[in-house]
Amino acid sequence: MRGSSPAIPSEIPQFPFKRPTGTEPPAEYAKMRAKCPVAKVQLFDGSQPFLVTKHKDICDVLTDNRLSKQRMRSGFPELSPGGKLAAKNRPTFVDMDPPDHMHQRRMVEPFFTHEYVDSLRPQIQQTVDTQLDNMLKKGCAKPVDLVEKFALPVPTHTIYSILGVPFEDLPYLTEQAAIRSNGSSTAAEASQANQQLLDYIGALVEKRLDIPEKDLISMLVTEYVQPGKLEKADAVQIAFLLLVAGNATMVNMIALGVWTLDQHPDQLAKLKQDPSLVPKFVEELCRYHTASALATRRVAKETIQLHGQTIPAGTGLIAATQSGNRDADVFPNPDKFDMMRPRGRESALGFGYGEHRCVGERLARTELEIVFSTLYRKIPGLRVADGGMGDMGEGKDKAVRFSPAGKDVGIAELRVVW
Repeated sequence: MRGSSPAIPSEIPQFPFKRPTGTEPPAEYAKMRAKCPVAKVQLFDGSQPFLVTKHKDICDVLTDNRLSKQRMRSGFPELSPGGKLAAKNRPTFVDMDPPDHMHQRRMVEPFFTHEYVDSLRPQIQQTVDTQLDNMLKKGCAKPVDLVEKFALPVPTHTIYSILGVPFEDLPYLTEQAAIRSNGSSTAAEASQANQQLLDYIGALVEKRLDIPEKDLISMLVTEYVQPGKLEKADAVQIAFLLLVAGNATMVNMIALGVWTLDQHPDQLAKLKQDPSLVPKFVEELCRYHTASALATRRVAKETIQLHGQTIPAGTGLIAATQSGNRDADVFPNPDKFDMMRPRGRESALGFGYGEHRCVGERLARTELEIVFSTLYRKIPGLRVADGGMGDMGEGKDKAVRFSPAGKDVGIAELRVVW
């Protein structure tokens, strides 16, 4: 973790930074990569963690066990009052350090292996086909919101199936998930929907204690809760994490993929002509748009050195994976979307890095590959409707409405025609 002494900015900037346009990363990232790759930023509560913006330094941070993922440690950087409140909840493996992290993560890994995810392919394909067939049946006399009709239900139905949610409950839970994650809900509405989902998972854990089936929740209660290896409250939190953690990200990545192809018609034409390019497209999509870029945070358990900076014990660090994915030292011409981009062994950071890398990565990639192998085959004329871009978080009369500028990049509404 050594490097030359970086320039120190004269003023400490406020973080999170804001995107200047819909999907464009904050301009501050490029400036910091060039002049001060490890530098202090100021959060809402006045705390001043270090922001890490270069790819190599980010990888170092995410693999250094002198840095902690435990959110209750003094100095851990929280980005909002809601984050501080959530940090008091019962932790799951994503907020644990070794050895607790891998101990709990291994409980759910059997449902995210290559073999298990591959066994889900027919089911995911059927879900994708069904949602697209429903869209085609209803037509597009008026532009259709692809987020509501397709991007949201596909990943939602998939993770509910893994968890063992009864089919008849899907409409209610999908509605609650939409209220929780879309940008138009009030804070009170989102909080209420969050609690509704948590209460539902708690009741489902109780049900599976009595009548287990062949799903992830049943596995948790029969193999870990009942033998006394895991408390019931932990099983509820793990199931809830899997229910909500990656869902909003997947919804955004589907919508961002359609938006990006609409902005790059030459690459859309190549993809239509040669569907074998879909994995390359998904790889570049997950580099170009880092839809979960604000979660990779740590706090120093001891004083360390990073890129010429001394990070005292008890100081927070934010590993800016969105910035790392635009690092020209690793990805030449990084601000260009190019699904034919030559790639070596370097790792894009869309799914994180190190032992906390997203447990659901294989599932996410598989869903995206099935979506983009099917979408333009079934609806070859799909395009974003005329009407232009709304402001971030606003502009409901426009064809696309992006997430608020200071949040993770995403799309709350995407109106399409065909």
